Amino acid sequence: MDKKSTTSVFGKLAAALVICLSAWAVDRFVFSHAVLRVVAMAAGVLFCAQLLVLILGAIKPASHRGRTVLTILASLTRYAAAIVILCWGLSLLGVDVNMIVASVGIVALVVGFGAESLISDVITGFFMLFENQYNVGDIVEVNGFRGTVKEIGIRTTSIMDTGKNVKIVNNSDMRNILNRSDNASIAASSIDIPYSTDLEKLESKIPALMQEIYERHRDVMLSVPRYLGVQELGASGITLKFIVEIEEGNIFSVPRILNHDLLLGFRSLGVECPFPQLDVHNG
Repeated sequence: MDKKSTTSVFGKLAAALVICLSAWAVDRFVFSHAVLRVVAMAAGVLFCAQLLVLILGAIKPASHRGRTVLTILASLTRYAAAIVILCWGLSLLGVDVNMIVASVGIVALVVGFGAESLISDVITGFFMLFENQYNVGDIVEVNGFRGTVKEIGIRTTSIMDTGKNVKIVNNSDMRNILNRSDNASIAASSIDIPYSTDLEKLESKIPALMQEIYERHRDVMLSVPRYLGVQELGASGITLKFIVEIEEGNIFSVPRILNHDLLLGFRSLGVECPFPQLDVHNG
């Protein structure tokens, strides 16, 4: 091969290399530009979604049902934002989204088996919303866990107990729910009196005492406490039973209040609570 031929070959290789580098640079520039557009789009969508969530959070409806609808809408907004970013982002990167959508039928069959629990959670969430089984703010008990419903999402429900512990339960696992907020609850209290007490005289004064207790605690008691009668004849005294209607949120505090006021009230009537005693008889 002569010198002229060799120069021609190297010239062609150099030209091909320049073309490849130019194409690579153009592709890189186009791709970088597309990535920047995707980032800008994602930031805009997330900003709008977060703004809508903040607006929904600023609304303070009086009813539990209203709060439930708002938490569902906030959850839907987050999922919708993720779907929009995914589809729009692929489109900006040059991916044919229509082709992907057309092939979803085949992919869904494969993914469906793995996403069965996810689909079940979403469907169950919508049924619970329409059937009004429970709402945000309700006190419920699920599988032995008792607490206040803080948030209801498309997939999960968040429940907080009195110790501020939050349990997140999949909607499909929200079965056999005990909703304690549907009706008034009952707080009970028992107090012992000595056998030497004139029971009939004491019972004649109990209604006035019940009214006094109710007047002091109208904020937590829904009705005047009721005297049910003699609950038990114990070893050291007679057990009297009292109940009062309350809201479920006060199920732990009101019995303590009732115990306190009954003790002081009986003392004001001259009746002391008995304590275990041992009688010794000399033969």
